[in-house]
Amino acid sequence: MSSALPRPFLHLAHANLAAQSAEQLGLAAVPLVAVMAYGAGAAETGLLAAVQTLPFLLLAMPLGLLADRMPRRRLMLRAEVLRALSLLLMLAVLAAPWSARMGIAGMALLGFIGAIGTVAFSVAAPALVPELVPREALARANGRIELARSAAFAAGPAVAGALVAWTGAGAAFVLAAALSAAAVALLWKLPEPARRMPAARHPWTELREGARFVLSHAWLRPMLLTGAIFNIAWFVLQAGYVPHAVRALGLGAQGVGLTLAMYGAGMVVGALLTPHIAARTSPGRAIRVGPFSAVLAAVLMASTLRWPSAGLAALSLFVFGAGPMVWTISSTTLRQGVTPAGMLGRVSAVFLTVNAGARPVGAALGAGAGALWGEAGCLLLALAGFVLQAAVIALAKLDAAPSEAALRSPT
Repeated sequence: MSSALPRPFLHLAHANLAAQSAEQLGLAAVPLVAVMAYGAGAAETGLLAAVQTLPFLLLAMPLGLLADRMPRRRLMLRAEVLRALSLLLMLAVLAAPWSARMGIAGMALLGFIGAIGTVAFSVAAPALVPELVPREALARANGRIELARSAAFAAGPAVAGALVAWTGAGAAFVLAAALSAAAVALLWKLPEPARRMPAARHPWTELREGARFVLSHAWLRPMLLTGAIFNIAWFVLQAGYVPHAVRALGLGAQGVGLTLAMYGAGMVVGALLTPHIAARTSPGRAIRVGPFSAVLAAVLMASTLRWPSAGLAALSLFVFGAGPMVWTISSTTLRQGVTPAGMLGRVSAVFLTVNAGARPVGAALGAGAGALWGEAGCLLLALAGFVLQAAVIALAKLDAAPSEAALRSPT
């Protein structure tokens, strides 16, 4: 088997790297600008974050339907153009004398528009990958996509912070817009294999078909439930980690940032390791690495309640990044293998919508746990959640899932 991935896929992978980097730069720069230029507080920055995540909840299903009804390259191209325009408008607003009147609400609107590009990539790219690579290369290709996301996640906030500090907010948006434009150029050159488009039916019929397929599938259903519980537990943990790190671990802003950076480092390591794991076992077995690793990471974090240690917290976050990344790549590979080609967009959208919907639930639970029991309550409730998601996937009959070599060929 050749180690080289096909050239069309490399266009998609490079476009994904540019788009993910543009997204992370924008996400990091917007709250910094809000605080520095408009004097925003926690409530305003929280509003910005919430509005920028709404497209994942509101638009994943419609965009997933479009990904099954039209060429996926075209959908990603149009969405990325929209993101580039939102970044350019953000830059123009900062330079305009009337920008102060636009305020937080205008920045939130532009952030919402830009996030549409991320959602379109998230539902269309996994559906397009099986059309561009041979079946035996699916895990490597998915690993390449996720490695780009991990690298952007790890480097984007640091680069944005440095640019805003050294040269002002404009430089971060200039770089983000340039990266988004590069993604547009790469997508423009991406050759997408022709496929037969299905006859148009009522949108609700097609959306119900995608949801019914996931909920009735012996492997996809527990994967969906596991992902939802993981996201709830993760956001419960996030609600308590920073105050715990400051008050119990004695970390300052720089120390908290360094421990959080270990999460991104773990994601990169996990993305690099997954193809080697996939080559030695089936996706069904590799999938379990992530949920079980999350339990280990949660135990490490909870142990800092007894033995306060920044090193333990950093190790926990590293494992949280590495193990679940194996889950992300392996579960995507299995999902691609068992889903009919004409439903991949809708099925990906079901997973994205459920995961996005679980996040505010976790944040609310974390806030409640923190109010009732403090940071320790958040960490222990999160641990219980991670144990539950591991139990769900452990009870699923995934050992019968196909090996990578047995996955369906692209159609």
